[in-house]
Amino acid sequence: MSTPPISPRDDLALVEGYHSPQLDVAVRLNTNESPYPPPEGWKRELAAEVERIEWNRYPDRAAAKLRAAVAGFHGIDPATVLCANGSNEALQALCLAFGGAGRRAITFEPGYALHAWIARITGTEVVEAERAEDFTLAPDAAMTALEKAGPDLVFLASPNNPTGLVEQEDTVAAVADWAAAHRAVLVVDEAYAEFAPWSALDMVDEGRTLAVTRTFSKTWSMAAARLGYLVGPPWMVGELEKVLLPYHMSAVIQAAGRLALGWSDEMHGRVASLVEERERLVRALDELSVDVWPSGANFILFRPRGLPGAEVWQGLVDRSVLVRNCSSWPRLRGCLRVTVGTPEEDERFLTALREILAS
Repeated sequence: MSTPPISPRDDLALVEGYHSPQLDVAVRLNTNESPYPPPEGWKRELAAEVERIEWNRYPDRAAAKLRAAVAGFHGIDPATVLCANGSNEALQALCLAFGGAGRRAITFEPGYALHAWIARITGTEVVEAERAEDFTLAPDAAMTALEKAGPDLVFLASPNNPTGLVEQEDTVAAVADWAAAHRAVLVVDEAYAEFAPWSALDMVDEGRTLAVTRTFSKTWSMAAARLGYLVGPPWMVGELEKVLLPYHMSAVIQAAGRLALGWSDEMHGRVASLVEERERLVRALDELSVDVWPSGANFILFRPRGLPGAEVWQGLVDRSVLVRNCSSWPRLRGCLRVTVGTPEEDERFLTALREILAS
């Protein structure tokens, strides 16, 4: 790459882009996508809807029909819903509105890398607090970190990525209360919520400075659409709307999300089958020479014993199986993360892993 004639902001000099390897392999289990496509009926409905789009007109800036559909799905007020191009755009809006120069965000590591990355590119200072050795976060440890950092933004993910652990409900409630009392915003990232036993959506109310983000990428089998949303008090949604670009959501994506919500039974069926397959995969990994962490998501974090994680990752790639290589990440030495695929994909992964560990 040639040297640019001008330099970016000083605080971006050491920031790297967020990337996930996309290799040509037979089994791709590295990006937590659904292994199953959305219903054929939804595809036909969307195709018909696209035929009716007035392409010479801008889309509905407020995404009113989509917001109403999301609100109806959850049984909440549409005024509490903000739709976005993936949940990452909602996270960016939160940082633009409530972060920025002179403000601070806190993450609890290891956690979702984009929380810190998005905060930094919006000029927000980031403090990384530590989880326990088993990757859990107790309420008292969270309170200690919050009092020390004094953040304006607090990021939690439940289930957490890349560990898969579901946050304790009392931890989230305690952090939410602290945030409200200290004029900070708590963001609970629930990209994998449908796979988990509980959600923070019920905690959202007018008196809390709490936002919950969701995505259509995982459970709705719509990673290609880049569609997500946020649920928060109406006053917060109003502030976030100020920092979004005009007409930021295309008419096609708005229609795709609205129509998808009419196929919720099929979505729940896919989720149930993946949860069942996840538990089968955990049991199989427990029989191998690896350490496995409990997961409430559609992926599993594990660490091979006696072999470097990067070596195992390469051995899997050599056998045309791709998982996420977390082995060099801070706090995750030697760890790999595998997405729950179809039973056939998972069997190919297990067979390859067994061969590598046996060698």
